[in-house]
Amino acid sequence: MKVQKSYEEGSGGTLYVVPTPIGNLEDITFRALRTLKEVAVIAAEDTRNTKKLMNHFEINTPLISYHEHNKLGREEQLLPRMIDGESIAVVSDAGMPAISDPGYELVQAAIENDLPVVVLPGANAALCALVGSGLSAKTFHFYGFLPRKKKDKEAELERLKGLQDTLLFYESPHRLKDTLKALRDQLGKRQAVIARELTKRFEEYSRGTTEELLTYVSENQLKGECCIVVEGSSSDIEENTVLWWSHLPVRDHVTYYIEEENLPSKEAIKKVASERQMPKRDVYQTYHID
Repeated sequence: MKVQKSYEEGSGGTLYVVPTPIGNLEDITFRALRTLKEVAVIAAEDTRNTKKLMNHFEINTPLISYHEHNKLGREEQLLPRMIDGESIAVVSDAGMPAISDPGYELVQAAIENDLPVVVLPGANAALCALVGSGLSAKTFHFYGFLPRKKKDKEAELERLKGLQDTLLFYESPHRLKDTLKALRDQLGKRQAVIARELTKRFEEYSRGTTEELLTYVSENQLKGECCIVVEGSSSDIEENTVLWWSHLPVRDHVTYYIEEENLPSKEAIKKVASERQMPKRDVYQTYHID
């Protein structure tokens, strides 16, 4: 067990996790600006993008790239500097680092080396979309970007299907239609919202059912990064308890009956099709072909 006293004097430096605006530069905080000016170096997902922010606010702190493809090598460079007493800030292109952006591994490495990690509050697209959606924010499940491959995407949605929490996803505009189709097919007719261009001039919330949103996206070419907010399952607790298989992909559901109940594959497929209310041929194809 470790207890961090964030502002006690220590021998090492501090890792500051600094959120940056997701569109509107006025959303940056005074504390974030001061921190970016005071640290020894800023580890940025894209130094070119962060440089624009720094030029706007007249910040001259040195930049170093820190992204998905070089993060391990950068940790080897940054950790000794923090151990020697320098403080470092990590930023992503927009929003909160480590939320579908680089940053998690650096935070973990700092903690493992007993270096304090201080997270500043600030802009986050998922929370803006959730609150603005009008759907329940009492409990929610943030997923981020779904897998690109259709089979993997469907498997993940099958796993999430039974959750009563509001679901939050990120998606790029050119994959939006395919993702909405998967949401409709796997989760059924639910209320959902597409939030895009958040905090920017062309901010837009599109609210409707998954079917209505799919039709809208098919007829309108949307631009900009999108957040998709989907209402949770309406099943009550008892029903969700009965659906013990709700987190399993179709293939694993069939495999369970074959291995645990010694059913022939034909019978296992028939049983899965009945429980999931799917055509047997679809279950057969998923198990034997996909």
